[in-house]
Amino acid sequence: MGSDSEAEKSVQKEKEKKKMLGLSPIAKPLAGKKLCKRTLKLVRRASEHKCLKRGVKEVVKSIRRGHKGLCVIAGNISPIDVITHLPILCEESEIPYIYVPSKEDLASAGVTKRPTCCVLVMTKPAKGELDKGEQEKLKSDYDQVVSEINEVNASLF
Repeated sequence: MGSDSEAEKSVQKEKEKKKMLGLSPIAKPLAGKKLCKRTLKLVRRASEHKCLKRGVKEVVKSIRRGHKGLCVIAGNISPIDVITHLPILCEESEIPYIYVPSKEDLASAGVTKRPTCCVLVMTKPAKGELDKGEQEKLKSDYDQVVSEINEVNASLF
């Protein structure tokens, strides 16, 4: 029984190593394990409440229209030219952004089958309204993740 759990742990470590090898050199600030888990949880909750924009085209369009939120970018995108303009666009619009190691994990959190380059988590849905309780919960999770991202950015620069 102990050997099974150790074998599973070694397989998991191999997967983690493969994710880190595929990272692009511009993937900074990269979320740590805990922040990555919390960010993907926020993406899932935003997707359930239809407060999520998926893909480069939708995210860029939303940012240019003035929508605010949190930009989550996958770090293992190839070719890298697809997403190089996103951090600059986010900084100009004062939108916090963070890289996560895997586009597959980002897609599963965003409830899509195709790997996703980036998502924009908004606090308000594009259409309709949320219940007060759900909106408060989403906003508190959003604020917590954004404060952690600001801490990571402060230590980076």
